[in-house]
Amino acid sequence: MSDMVKDIEKLKREQNAVILAHTYQPGEVQDIADFVGDSYGLSVQATETEADVIVFAGVRFMAETAAILSPQKRVVMPVEDAGCPMAEMITPDELKEFKGRYPDYLVLCYVNSTAEIKAMSDICCTSSNALKIAKQIPADRGIIFIPDKHLGGWIQEQTNHTMALWEGFCPTHELIQPEMVKRVKQEHPTAKVLMHPEAPGESRKLADEILSTGGMCRFVKNDSDMEYIIATEIGIIHTLQRQNPEKSFYIVDDSITCPNMRRGSLEAVYKALDGTGGITVTVPKDIADKAVNALGKMLEMSK
Repeated sequence: MSDMVKDIEKLKREQNAVILAHTYQPGEVQDIADFVGDSYGLSVQATETEADVIVFAGVRFMAETAAILSPQKRVVMPVEDAGCPMAEMITPDELKEFKGRYPDYLVLCYVNSTAEIKAMSDICCTSSNALKIAKQIPADRGIIFIPDKHLGGWIQEQTNHTMALWEGFCPTHELIQPEMVKRVKQEHPTAKVLMHPEAPGESRKLADEILSTGGMCRFVKNDSDMEYIIATEIGIIHTLQRQNPEKSFYIVDDSITCPNMRRGSLEAVYKALDGTGGITVTVPKDIADKAVNALGKMLEMSK
């Protein structure tokens, strides 16, 4: 155990802190975390932890979600300006105008969004529970899905809901193209292709399974196959290899990296705990009070 890891453990005990890390974070951050998971799993952990301080190793919308769900706790983000380009692809004014075009539609909001957008939405979802939640919405009720057109398109394909999709997307998953998948499949013909629903539709057609990052981890653990092509951000390879050392994993392409997630580090976590770095994330009460309704419905509908 390195000196920095020991110091982090000491600071955690002194502050009654917990470290939550997304599966896209670098391996060294995942290894020091108390919980590693996808957006849904991390949201649940934020509500259940008895810690006084949550160190959230991820991007801003994740830390905001934790702050909304656990307002009595201090939420600290190690890399203060780690954002999400998708979350920034829709503004409150744009959503207001979009809702005006579909006044009777329910707004289903991907958790990869700002607190202000969540506050204007009816229900939130993550990639792991989006389909389950959509299936609980009456079939004759139109859905505005924001901000990811690819996840929304996948839901539409699976449910036949009438949906209005905002034209947002994840720049990292947008890079996953059919030729990449075909190339790796030729190299590893017996490997199953596991793909995130944020990938474009033409690429999704080549997948054996469409899964969230948490869904990928659960699937691989329970599946009898031994080889997998992973079509999502490369950070999850560390998680999968650690959980399944006997199995083989092939990233669809080395370019599938999230610049904001890649900025996470052990040093950043340490500084967030010792007070020399990071930022405490807060959400204005008027926004949090509205956003918590949509997040609360997500948690309730995911049970």
